[in-house]
Amino acid sequence: MTAAENKRLMERIFDELSRGNGKPFVDALAEDVRWTIIGGTAWSRTWEGFEAVRRRLLDPLFAQFRTTYRARAVRLIAEDDLVVIESRGDVITSSGKPYRNTYCNIYRLEEGRVVEITEYCDTQLVAEVLSPPEATLAA
Repeated sequence: MTAAENKRLMERIFDELSRGNGKPFVDALAEDVRWTIIGGTAWSRTWEGFEAVRRRLLDPLFAQFRTTYRARAVRLIAEDDLVVIESRGDVITSSGKPYRNTYCNIYRLEEGRVVEITEYCDTQLVAEVLSPPEATLAA
């Protein structure tokens, strides 16, 4: 796929995310996806493979949300197999705290599938609002 096609795909995915529909995002993840969250929080690490991303990252994250998570793309830039997206997430946690993070994610795509994500976000907010993923898995 071209850079323009990759950008259009990610625009469609984020259009759905802005409405609270995360299915197209999850469906776009490759089986061998690699997701790295930069920083020094309990969430900062690399998950390898779709099952690890789903079970060890997404499931523990979404288990902490009371309301539907929405993410709105602010800016998309595409070059070659990369799409960089600045976005804003919005959700209320099960403890009642707002979790409104700002992200800059670098997506690498192959044949219409996301194979790599590098995530930059407000790690102070992550540490203050979210429980570590292991705490959610143990519950």
